[in-house]
Amino acid sequence: MPKRTDIQKIMVIGSGPIIIGQAAEFDYAGTQACLSLKEEGYEVVLVNSNPATIMTDKEIADKVYIEPITLEFVTRILRKERPDALLPTLGGQTGLNMAMELSKNGILDELGVELLGTKLSAIDQAEDRDLFKQLMEELNQPIPESEIVNTVEEAVAFAATIGYPVIVRPAFTLGGTGGGMCANEEELREIAENGLKLSPVTQCLIERSIAGFKEIEYEVMRDSADNALVVCNMENFDPVGIHTGDSIVFAPAQTMSDYENQMLRDASLSIIRALKIEGGCNVQLALDPHSFKYYVIEVNPRVSRSSALASKATGYPIAKLAAKIAVGLTLDEVINPVTGSTYAMFEPALDYVVAKIPRFPFDKFEKGERRLGTQMKATGEVMAIGRNIEESLLKACRSLEIGVHHNEMPELAAVSDDALIEKVVKAQDDRLFYVSEAIRRGYTPEEIAELTKIDIFYLDKLLHIFEIEQELGAHPQDLDVLKTAKLNGFSDRKIAELWETTADQVRQLRLENKIVPVYKMVDTCAAEFDSETPYFYSTYGWENESIRSDKESVLVLGSGPIRIGQGVEFDYATVHSVKAIQAAGYEAIIMNSNPETVSTDFSVSDKLYFEPLTFEDVMNVIDLEQPKGVIVQFGGQTAINLAEPLAKAGVTILGTQVADLDRAEDRDLFEQALKDLDIPQPPGKLLPMKKKQFLQLVRLASQFLSAHLMYLVDVLWKSLKTKKTFVLICVLRLRQVQTTLFLLTLISSDKSVKSMPFQTEKMSLSLVSWSISNVQVFTQVTQWPYTLHKPCRKRCKKQSQTILNA
Repeated sequence: MPKRTDIQKIMVIGSGPIIIGQAAEFDYAGTQACLSLKEEGYEVVLVNSNPATIMTDKEIADKVYIEPITLEFVTRILRKERPDALLPTLGGQTGLNMAMELSKNGILDELGVELLGTKLSAIDQAEDRDLFKQLMEELNQPIPESEIVNTVEEAVAFAATIGYPVIVRPAFTLGGTGGGMCANEEELREIAENGLKLSPVTQCLIERSIAGFKEIEYEVMRDSADNALVVCNMENFDPVGIHTGDSIVFAPAQTMSDYENQMLRDASLSIIRALKIEGGCNVQLALDPHSFKYYVIEVNPRVSRSSALASKATGYPIAKLAAKIAVGLTLDEVINPVTGSTYAMFEPALDYVVAKIPRFPFDKFEKGERRLGTQMKATGEVMAIGRNIEESLLKACRSLEIGVHHNEMPELAAVSDDALIEKVVKAQDDRLFYVSEAIRRGYTPEEIAELTKIDIFYLDKLLHIFEIEQELGAHPQDLDVLKTAKLNGFSDRKIAELWETTADQVRQLRLENKIVPVYKMVDTCAAEFDSETPYFYSTYGWENESIRSDKESVLVLGSGPIRIGQGVEFDYATVHSVKAIQAAGYEAIIMNSNPETVSTDFSVSDKLYFEPLTFEDVMNVIDLEQPKGVIVQFGGQTAINLAEPLAKAGVTILGTQVADLDRAEDRDLFEQALKDLDIPQPPGKLLPMKKKQFLQLVRLASQFLSAHLMYLVDVLWKSLKTKKTFVLICVLRLRQVQTTLFLLTLISSDKSVKSMPFQTEKMSLSLVSWSISNVQVFTQVTQWPYTLHKPCRKRCKKQSQTILNA
């Protein structure tokens, strides 16, 4: 079917600000869609409120409105632009909810604007819990026993008939917002009340808990001719009960039989056909691990976070093709841009394993509720590709940038068995590391599977990793064991740790014995057809498929997973740097580990390496590509932290040099630079300090907090993974005086400490942050409505100085 000619102008709605459950993946989807529509000759108008996104660049759409995505503003833009059609399915829940609001207020009918992609009836059927339940019953698709409620009392009454635990699922919310699992009436009343408030239609689904079932996702597509296909299926490491955005995910699904796969595939295709969705759709299902029984959990009638993951996992550009389908093209007439020869109707095939691990914000919010449930808490995610589960999982672990380079947290060795098992059973953000520690202590996969309902297949893989650790420890410098470890994703750092040597020596041993990675292409077809996509991942095998070109190249390091303090703005910078490199006549190479971003779209750069952003992995790419240099200044702190080790290894750092980075990051050098420039600054002093003095300062801060309520003393004692660095921040915050006593204490391996009084005229800051030796420390500061008496100030300062002088 040819593309539609009765429409010329299309408005695309973005997803607005980055929030939990709706992050950079919608910038990726929206950018792909806008470019795809322009490619087909349509005029594109974009509405989005997030200026940090690629999609709000003026070359992405013909007209860009950076305005609030509210009924008032979007209606104004519709009246001014008079588009023929509206495409809301690439703007996440924000886009869908806005389309529904425009329709209910009669704006679309008044202006004659057609809705593309997903019809209003389909949005209603997928998002409205009552209509969804009716549709599943019509299709004979099983759903958990459930009831739609509009009041807390209705929720309590239904739960009493089916028993606890129950799950609360609010209608028309994002990332499970307002929902949760309830073990008793008290929890149900609290969660249901909140869920009803957050649902725009004041509606919740109360359903029987099926926690413990396998959670499986199918990413499916359909066109106007009713052609439908499965792009990718994905299996959650964690069972049902944990939001899929907070769970480790593997693609393709690893533990299903062919019969189970076909059963769930048929169910997913029947659902997208019944909804008559034209574009992409995500179907979530629960599979009983002990029978062929399954349930449909929910359907997202739009491009989602899982769509971005499926796109990067397979190379199949879901958002780009969804936009083409929305304007009338069919899957059997659109060429797959990856192969350049097959059509989009061809289902992707994978000859590798993809692992996704969520990135949580608890390094910044240490007192936050870390228990995982049906409400999403992760701010971002990383993805890694390997030839087996072990390789992809360990690559993903070292991509997280949480201070680990393996599926191991050394501090867990001090945790008691009882505390360990409690953490294993009660899922938190770091459960993978607790489960791995349990295996190291001798708990069997069968025992852990019984406690957690995690499939024993994955636990056997964790056991295999531990067995390789033991082999490495027993056979230092053994090349055969080294090869086995590298085939299974072990880093040089972990091997060095087990061999009691350095990572540099392990790397040197590898290079001397030609134990180096090869790079395989992500081609959507498992090498069945010739492909032209420049999208690669590393593995330790045979036949390198990434051929260095004769053109001089520049490597740009991305910023890794989205987290607090390092968001989509760095991806924006990375993409623009690539454009500038290409305009200057160089080959632009990107290296990144985030599946949500525009930078990891293989069409953006000349070559894409989906790899962890560690010294080892970056050097492996450099060894192959031999670039003119590496640019680190657009990848946030992630890339900046790699500048010094890369420079020491002889790599040319382009742009801001390491010495200049140090001058900005190192407090002493920065103070000296300000002094040289005659710029006023807070006075600083470097003092020697012992740990005993440090602990005395902690106690002093605590005493003042107890004794003087006119203080706010927020003390943060953080032990880093190296066990060599400790950070203490004491902030004495006063609202009605011009002086704030600020005591910053840092003990590092060289036992140095810096103590600075800090003055400011305004006391209205809500967050104070410092970067110390590449460690980001955030301390919450609130306003205190009292004046600090002068004697108290003197006493605190005097006691602090006494300790320092001791």
